[in-house]
Amino acid sequence: MHHTVQHARPHTRRKPATTLAAVAALALVGVLGACSSGGSAAAGGEAGGDDTTYTWWDPYPQHDDASDWAGRVQACGEEAGVTIERTAYDTTALTNQALLAAQESTSPDVILLDNPAVSTLADTGMLTTVDELGLDISGVDENLLAAGVVGGETYGIPIGANTLSLYYNADVLKDADVDPASITDWDSLTAALKAVTDGGHKGITFAGIGTEEGSFQFLPWFWGAGADLRDLDSPEAVAALELWKGWLDDGYAPNSVINNSQNTTWEEFLTGDFGFAVNGTWQVDSAAGADFEAGTIQLPGRDGGVAPAPTGGEFILAPVQEDTARYDVTRQIVECMTTPEGFVETANTFAYYIPPTADGQAALLEEKPDLEPWVEAVRNAKGRTSDDLGADYPVISEALWTAVQNALSGAATPQEALKTAQADAEAGLS
Repeated sequence: MHHTVQHARPHTRRKPATTLAAVAALALVGVLGACSSGGSAAAGGEAGGDDTTYTWWDPYPQHDDASDWAGRVQACGEEAGVTIERTAYDTTALTNQALLAAQESTSPDVILLDNPAVSTLADTGMLTTVDELGLDISGVDENLLAAGVVGGETYGIPIGANTLSLYYNADVLKDADVDPASITDWDSLTAALKAVTDGGHKGITFAGIGTEEGSFQFLPWFWGAGADLRDLDSPEAVAALELWKGWLDDGYAPNSVINNSQNTTWEEFLTGDFGFAVNGTWQVDSAAGADFEAGTIQLPGRDGGVAPAPTGGEFILAPVQEDTARYDVTRQIVECMTTPEGFVETANTFAYYIPPTADGQAALLEEKPDLEPWVEAVRNAKGRTSDDLGADYPVISEALWTAVQNALSGAATPQEALKTAQADAEAGLS
């Protein structure tokens, strides 16, 4: 969809309606293995600055001032004729700090923020829209941009995305006489799991933990069945949870999945015992270094096709400023970070973020053609706050991961667990 580019116009500051509930909601979605964040807050300056200093916050404290990432940030400031004062926080601290800064009118000029949190910050009125900033987003993939769309307005640009696919152990599959190309829907995947386990191997491992990571890993099956996050107890949703529960009951997946994070899932896969594991783009290099040949296929939909997997990754955003004259330089900084070359640099820095534009994806594939399956996965992916869920998503997600826990543990049937989840979500949003 083409978006009309407008020049930045005078902006009336809106008072953010920051609440403790908003902070709590952000904390729920803030920590994911799919994100490049981690660690503690790095040293940095206060938000706000003079005409030659622009402030920048991001969730990458593991990249210090001597890193390639910090150098890229500074280079974009130099190109715009200013100095960038960068501060790095871990993901949850960053979102909380952003809300507090908005209350105090000390927001930085630029924030990089985990994509599920964008809509919550936009709801407070603390972010400029891409139209207000004068940004051209016509080349950005609509499915990735959707996480930043609230009430018909677009806030920020994704700097890249990662997502989930199905990794497989080629040695195990060969031993079980399973062709990975034959796995095109749920039935063929379950048949492959039976063949692998009948051959004396372990079937599949995934992260069903009772946190956002559990929802993140369940969503491809949920969406792949045709389910909708506004209707958690639909027949389609029940089918997805019955799939996971059936794998446990039949011995195709270990009971450890109930407590598995994405990291522990990957550790299980690297033992070489499993035929399959659900994991993300960020494990590409680890898979290449495994003691066995590892490959990937797209997560299958219930009746065929590729299931939409959720996106990880950050948006680059411009908070509202009292001095609207600052927006011109802010726009230049954002544009510098979102060129095709800039997207490829980000992809390589964060191993691997897939660029959100066709030009950026083509440039990345020129350098790393082996990432083609991941480019396809990201093209089929979906933001967790898409479908205009916005700030409602954290409430719905918690109800969903709780249902997954209850069903996998046997505390309730999938249908009972999801009926409770739908009631809890409705109560939480009322």
